[in-house]
Amino acid sequence: MAVHAPTLDPDAPVVYEQYEDIDQQQETYIVGMWAFLVTEVMMFGALFFVYSLYRWKFQEEFFIYHEHLRWDWAGLNTLNLLTSSFFMAKAVQSAQLNNSKKQRKFLWATFACGGLFLVIKAIEWIPKFQTHLVPNNTFHWPPVDAPGMGGSPEHARIFFSLYFTMTGLHGLHVVIGMIAIATLALMVKFKAKPITDYIPTEMVGLYWHFVDIAWIFLYPCYYLIPK
Repeated sequence: MAVHAPTLDPDAPVVYEQYEDIDQQQETYIVGMWAFLVTEVMMFGALFFVYSLYRWKFQEEFFIYHEHLRWDWAGLNTLNLLTSSFFMAKAVQSAQLNNSKKQRKFLWATFACGGLFLVIKAIEWIPKFQTHLVPNNTFHWPPVDAPGMGGSPEHARIFFSLYFTMTGLHGLHVVIGMIAIATLALMVKFKAKPITDYIPTEMVGLYWHFVDIAWIFLYPCYYLIPK
């Protein structure tokens, strides 16, 4: 069990025994989170690199395949995630001002935006299953609802494999972010001991902003391919 540094202020942030002071403790949290985000960037970066190679090689066909995606639903999701980033920034600001009521309100608003993102993504994905565009043993190109579309079935499978892998991985990150946000909101409400300052909220906020930025790159790569 960690030993808390003695303090005369019961509302002061807890300093654990392995740290000299609160500044060192907070700096450690921040460096750790940024190190984690760097690994996330490397993972998504590898996928974007593979995508770039295939798109460079099959530019005309990728344009054909992308026309079967719903840029309007994805655009709505982009606006939704940008709104969620605003709510998360306000949650961090509220935590810094020690306003737990507003902090919880903005955290739950961010959580709701994440849920809306998943609902919209499901609306977009379900027709892909119905028209056999999911790259499994039922994959079929051209799709049953657009038999006249050109392009190679093999290259179409590559496109939709990348599409479902990258957007699915992003969706998983959204779910993880929502779990972290809900947990944080409940800990703030019940005044859990780890929530003694704004740093936990800022860490969750950094993760959520990363998730939003990843989508900002995914949206034009798949939905706004120029002819």
